[in-house]
Amino acid sequence: MTYLEYKTTLRQHLKKYPAGATWANLRDTLKLPYDRPCPTWTRQLEEEIGLVRRKGQGRALVWSLRS
Repeated sequence: MTYLEYKTTLRQHLKKYPAGATWANLRDTLKLPYDRPCPTWTRQLEEEIGLVRRKGQGRALVWSLRS
């Protein structure tokens, strides 16, 4: 999966679900081939598509798009 495919897939999913999702939810729902998110790509997504990660339940972070 290229960065562009990753970015497009995440953006489409997060637009559809504005409440957001945890990494585990995203990985399982979208069948992403990664155990953990790439820190470099995550920073790029924050700048390019307005990705926001906020504290969820326990240790989880909820990923969503800036409104």
